[in-house]
Amino acid sequence: MPFQASTSVTMDASARVRRKTYMLALAAGLAGLMFGLDTGVIAGALGFIREEFATNDRTTEWIVSSLMLAAAFGSVFAVFIADKWGRKGTLLIAGMLFLLGTALCALAGSVTAMIVGRACLGLGVGLAAFAAPLYIAEIASKDRRGGMIASYQLMITIGILLAYTSDSLLTPGGHWRIMFGVLAIPTVLFMMATLLLPYSPRWLLTKGRREEARTVLMTLRESAEDADEELSRIDAQLGREESAGAALLISSPSFRRTFTLGIALQMLQQFSGINVLMYYAPIVLSHMGLTPSASVWCTTAIGLVNTLATLVAVGLMDRWGRRILLSLSTFFSAVAMLGFGTLLWTGSQSMLASTIAIGFLILFIASFALGQGPLPWIVGSEIQPLRGRTFAVSCSTLSSWIANWLISNVFLSSMAVIGDYGVFWCLAGFNMLFFIVGRLFVPETKGCTLEEIADRINSGVRLRDAGQH
Repeated sequence: MPFQASTSVTMDASARVRRKTYMLALAAGLAGLMFGLDTGVIAGALGFIREEFATNDRTTEWIVSSLMLAAAFGSVFAVFIADKWGRKGTLLIAGMLFLLGTALCALAGSVTAMIVGRACLGLGVGLAAFAAPLYIAEIASKDRRGGMIASYQLMITIGILLAYTSDSLLTPGGHWRIMFGVLAIPTVLFMMATLLLPYSPRWLLTKGRREEARTVLMTLRESAEDADEELSRIDAQLGREESAGAALLISSPSFRRTFTLGIALQMLQQFSGINVLMYYAPIVLSHMGLTPSASVWCTTAIGLVNTLATLVAVGLMDRWGRRILLSLSTFFSAVAMLGFGTLLWTGSQSMLASTIAIGFLILFIASFALGQGPLPWIVGSEIQPLRGRTFAVSCSTLSSWIANWLISNVFLSSMAVIGDYGVFWCLAGFNMLFFIVGRLFVPETKGCTLEEIADRINSGVRLRDAGQH
C-alpha cells in the first residue's frame, strides 16, 4: 500500500506538471497564432489591394515584403527587450504592435499607409517569433521540449489556416479591410494570455533573482529535488560562461559553431519556398489555369494540410527524433518542388496537369510541416549556450526574416526573368542543400537537457554528435 500511494502521488504530480507546462506553452504559443494570422491574411487580400490602389508588381512585392523587413528589425530589438524585460515583456510589446498594425492596415487609404501598417505587424511578428520559442524551450522539461516547441509551429499553421479561411469567406464580397480588422480579436486574447505567464526561470537567474526562479521551477517540475537539480545545472553553466552575447561569439569557438548552424537552419527554411506559397499561392495557382476563386480555396486547402501535418510533427518530434524528421522533410520537399516546376515548364493547363500540380504542392506543404517548419526553431533554441542564447536566437531570427524578405521581394520579378518553372527548380535545389546540411551538422537533441547539449558542444565534439548517440 505505501508503494502504491507513493506511485499515485508521483503520477498525480507528473500529471499536474504536464498540465501546467502545456498551459504555459499554449499561452506563449498564441504568439505563433498571431504570426500565422498576420502573415497569412495578405494572400487573400492582395488581389483586392492591387485593384484598389492600382499597384504594379514591384509595389505589390513591397506591400508583401514590408512585414518581413520590419520583422528583421524586430528580431534585433528583441535582444535588448528580452534581456531587459524578459521573454514575457517582449511578447506583451509584440501584442501592442499587432493591435496598431491591424488598425492601420484595415483603415489604410493609400499604399504608404498599408506599408506602414504591415511594418508595425512585422515588428510585432519579429519580437514574437524570437521570444515565444525561446520561452517554451526554457520552461519545458527535456522529455517534452521538442513537441512543445513544435506546438508553436502548429499555432503558426493554425493561424495561417484561419486567415485563409477568413479570406475565402470574405472574398465574394471583396471585404479585404474586414480581413485585417478581425485580427484584433485574437490579438486581445493573446495579450490577456501573456499577462498570465510567469517569467522564464533561466532569465530570472541571469538577473540574480534566484528565489523567483526556484518558485517558477517548483511549479514546472515534479518535485523540489528536480527543481533544485535544474537550478544547480543552470548555475554551473552560468559560472562557466563568463562572456555573453557578442563577446561570447568572439571568445568561444564552440559558440561560433552553434551560432552559424542556427543561422543556416533559419535561412534554408526560408529558401525552401514555403513563403512563396504562403504569400503568393493564388498567383502561382493561376499559372495552372485556376480561376481566382478556385485559387483562394485551394490555398485554404493547402493551409489545412499544413496544419494537419504539423500536428503529426508535434506527436513525432520526441518519439522519432529531430534528424530523421528533418531528412524526410527536406528530401520530399525537394522532390515536390522539382515536380511542380517541371509541370510549369510543360505549359500544360489541363485538368490532369492542374490536379497533379496541386498534389505536388500538397506534398511539399506536408513535407515542410513535418520537419523544416518546426525544427529550425527547436534545434536553434536547444543548441545555444545560456549566456549566448538570446543573442544567437535573435541573430538567427534576423537571418530568417532577411531571407524571407528577399524571397518575397523578388519572387514576382524572378518569374518574369527566369520563368515560373526556373524559380521552382531553384527552390528544389535549396531543399536538397538543406537535406545535406541536416545530415552533416544537425545533432539529435531528443531527450537531452539544454545543459547537457551545451557541455557536449563545449567539449569539442562534432555538432552532429552533440546530442544522443
